[in-house]
Amino acid sequence: MADYQHIRVERTDSVVRITMNRPARRNSLSEDHLAELLDAFRAAGASDATGIVLAAEGPVFSAGHDFGDVSSRDLGGVRELLRLCTDLMRTIESVPQVVIARVHGLATAAGCQLVASCDLAVAAESAGFALPGGKGGWFCHTPAVPVARSIGRKRLMEMVLTGDVVDAHTAEQWGMVNQVVPDTDLDKAVSELLRRATRGSAASKALGKQTIYAQLDRPEADAYAIALEVMAAASQLPGAKEGMAAFLEKRSPVWPD
Repeated sequence: MADYQHIRVERTDSVVRITMNRPARRNSLSEDHLAELLDAFRAAGASDATGIVLAAEGPVFSAGHDFGDVSSRDLGGVRELLRLCTDLMRTIESVPQVVIARVHGLATAAGCQLVASCDLAVAAESAGFALPGGKGGWFCHTPAVPVARSIGRKRLMEMVLTGDVVDAHTAEQWGMVNQVVPDTDLDKAVSELLRRATRGSAASKALGKQTIYAQLDRPEADAYAIALEVMAAASQLPGAKEGMAAFLEKRSPVWPD
């Protein structure tokens, strides 16, 4: 594992755990912090792991962009910082593994964007979510992109215009997170959801995840065109062949990957 300053990376069996470890700065996302996260996700994505957990140390999941870093930059510098952040979010979506956010405390602005970019999310009852730029001076334009795709237009507009914190149970109702559990049960719930989400053929699941993101926001006809071709091709993969054979032969599958 690489030697990081702002994050910690650990692997247990087939799961890589990436933990933001900048609690004194509320896990705010400076350029160095974003670069480390991007490097860790790329490395995990290239590994044979089947799941990735994104977690955080300290009382806050992430307070979003580090204003100490942003305020010193000119237009070009801020643009590059946001490109780095966008690269991270799109990498989280593109890696073949199932990525699950383990959320406690506040996840605001780009921290909320991180949660929305993960495939799955489990929140502790202490968690809260906000896009606070609407009540400040720097609107949450880029964080709104994946959040909109999680919760829909009206709820997004409430978040970005008011900047108010959405509690964990409301976030669950809105579709920001998959489930909410007591803080003491957070690790157990994350592990159980990840276990269920990584069953089956890893190759099939990786292709499935990437295709979902490719078609998700396209018109229905385009989405079907993409999904049809990929699903037809996927039927010829070893995992699909084994899954169908096991079903027909009434036995447990032995996944080739």
